[in-house]
Amino acid sequence: MDHWLADARAGQEGAWMKRFAAPYWTVNFPRPMMAAVTTTGPDSLRVDATFCGSGDLAGLIWDAEDRWDHPLLVYETNRDFRGCVLRFRWRSGGILPLDAINGPTLTIEGRDAAGNPRSWYVRLWNYAVGTPEDATISLDFAALDGGFLLPGEADPVWAGDVDRMFVSLVPPGYDEGGTPFAAPVEGWAAMTDMACDGAGSVLAVGDVMLPEHGIGIANGYDDCFNQTSERLIRAMLALGYRGDILHYVGMSHYFALARDGAGWIATGAGGAALNAPCVAWHRDFAERAQALGFGIIWSLSYELFDAHCPQAWKQRAENGDPALTGWVPPSTLLSPANAAAMGYLQGVAQAFVGIALDAGLPVQFQVGEPWWWVLPADGRICLYDDAARARFGAALVSIPDVRGSKDAAQRALLDLAGVVLAESTAALCAAVKAVAPDAVTHLLVYLPTILDPDAPEAKRVNMPVGWAAPAFDVLQLEDYDWVTQGRVALTARGIAEATARLGYPVAAQHYLSGFVLLAQDAAAQWPRIVAAARAARDRGTARTFLWALPQVARDGLTLFTLDEESDVQAFDDVIFPLALGREASVVPTFSTQTVESLSGHERRSSDWADARMRYDVGPGVRSESDVATLIAFFRARRGAARGFRFTDPFDDRSCALGDTPGPLDQFLGTGDGAASAFQLCKYYGAGGDAQQRIITRPVAGSIRIAVDGVERTSGWSHAGLGVIAFDIAPAAGAAITAGFRFDVPVRFAEDALEVSRATHAAGEVPSVPLVELRA
Repeated sequence: MDHWLADARAGQEGAWMKRFAAPYWTVNFPRPMMAAVTTTGPDSLRVDATFCGSGDLAGLIWDAEDRWDHPLLVYETNRDFRGCVLRFRWRSGGILPLDAINGPTLTIEGRDAAGNPRSWYVRLWNYAVGTPEDATISLDFAALDGGFLLPGEADPVWAGDVDRMFVSLVPPGYDEGGTPFAAPVEGWAAMTDMACDGAGSVLAVGDVMLPEHGIGIANGYDDCFNQTSERLIRAMLALGYRGDILHYVGMSHYFALARDGAGWIATGAGGAALNAPCVAWHRDFAERAQALGFGIIWSLSYELFDAHCPQAWKQRAENGDPALTGWVPPSTLLSPANAAAMGYLQGVAQAFVGIALDAGLPVQFQVGEPWWWVLPADGRICLYDDAARARFGAALVSIPDVRGSKDAAQRALLDLAGVVLAESTAALCAAVKAVAPDAVTHLLVYLPTILDPDAPEAKRVNMPVGWAAPAFDVLQLEDYDWVTQGRVALTARGIAEATARLGYPVAAQHYLSGFVLLAQDAAAQWPRIVAAARAARDRGTARTFLWALPQVARDGLTLFTLDEESDVQAFDDVIFPLALGREASVVPTFSTQTVESLSGHERRSSDWADARMRYDVGPGVRSESDVATLIAFFRARRGAARGFRFTDPFDDRSCALGDTPGPLDQFLGTGDGAASAFQLCKYYGAGGDAQQRIITRPVAGSIRIAVDGVERTSGWSHAGLGVIAFDIAPAAGAAITAGFRFDVPVRFAEDALEVSRATHAAGEVPSVPLVELRA
């Protein structure tokens, strides 16, 4: 598996679509209201909205530039709308009708003919035929007027340079103010029989269909609520993702709200758990996933948008500070000890499970990152909300900082808090199974916080033994901070520790790789994420997911496979029989393209940066016992099918042949304060012309590492394939050096091995060629 970051189509498949096609509309709105757009047919869409105040407005948006799709799937940017006419049937309910002041208005944002920024406001009622809630509308963008009354207030639209347009939907009682409603008000609007005609009505659009690559995709509703589910699932399918979609229902857009004094809170027992737009969107999402053969793992976390979380539900630090995340605006964490908060989560889980059942999907449910929050700035753990204090009773002691060592009483409190956490997740899974007895349950654990080397006791509270198998069907692990920082040693160590502590075999584990928070970090971080996904797959993890689709689309991440089967199964980590290899002949080879002109001058181009070694181990076969050993080894490798280690008799160490490797032998790189992984290598020659050889098969126990000339005997590990991983990134400017012995990855060059008793007895040496693998 490999990847590239696409920024535009360059010869990939394309197609044509009608401008204003239903799947490509989006919505936007202010908090705390909610809206969602779904497609109800090939030429129709519907917007569902829940309004919370007199100033709420939802916009149904068409962008001239596709800002949401993967670069290989985007529709073309064409800002000139003058060559098209849009027609549709409009129906609505629960919103201001077409003929009302502030009724549905088309806002067009762009520039006028002179290039000056302009906005025009087109009253749809002026172009409607029918009733205020059921009408046919025709919009000719070459002859369109803004203004409330026509022709007296006409404001001619110049639609030759448009950025976007949107239809505004507002509730009855809209006054552009901030008066909250006593209860949320639901409304909807539908556009059907949509047709766009004219010379400018067709746009080019990406139409790639990548082969399945074996990696799953994760998604989060908070990041894609504005798009149609049809558009999202189309992208997943086109980009080669198959199987289950890991769908985080989010923490800020799914919940129903109720008035609480001056604000709004998420509704608990006795109220609908989900708001109407969320239900409409997820029903469409589930039905489309089922139709295309996708499954959905519904992910629900203990995280909730802080502004709408009841105060009593929040985890709190010892001084009463609420558990707040670093998002802006922040989210908070629900207390596992609070019965009302946990009952709320159970109701939410059952609501989403009901959507899955209605769509005919097998129920798969994930408890996402359940934990007692640790404030990142100072290590305070949030075990001190009122419900937790009541539950812990006499066991409650002060833990000012979860980092460092802890005394017996503090450890006992952490253990008890872990018991409470495990009980809460068990109750949540039980609620799911109450409505879906065959549900497959998943637990998602975030390793960098739970297994922070600076907080060795944190696992007592946030990876409790109550989670040990078979508490869940699948253990899901993620460690994206370690991955994007290149801390592969911590990844390997963390996965091993979680496996040992909780007892889930690798075949019952999933791995989440990613994500890239900032677009400017894409080039540096995606290769690490893809490498981590590949490593998870290679160690036998049942499923590996990338987090998440919005970042994949933003950065143009494109996965593909090259010789996938040999990538996974082609190498056996065994050494060629030493006695047979000692007499091998050695042939270093390069590939050079030479072009000779008529005058005899040459132009030479070297295709390979490194020599590829060839060996013939036939001279080492001296007896019938050697022949038997060779044949047995050849058969075990299935001829040329599987690689193995070979010790080069002339070049097997970082130093001169016969010397002992030392930590200063070979230069690996210079620290930058962030990178913690360095590749073993050996140089041939000196200076800028030296040829670098990547070492992927060092001999176990032979590696010695130095930083700035001082040998390090700890704080690093061999992460595999010659990668040295430091627990803490070396300081900027520090020189990293190493000494080691190494083997060469090779395979038999041929699928046939010809050795006869007669020729061997006559002293004829068989030819047994080996060829180096680039791995």
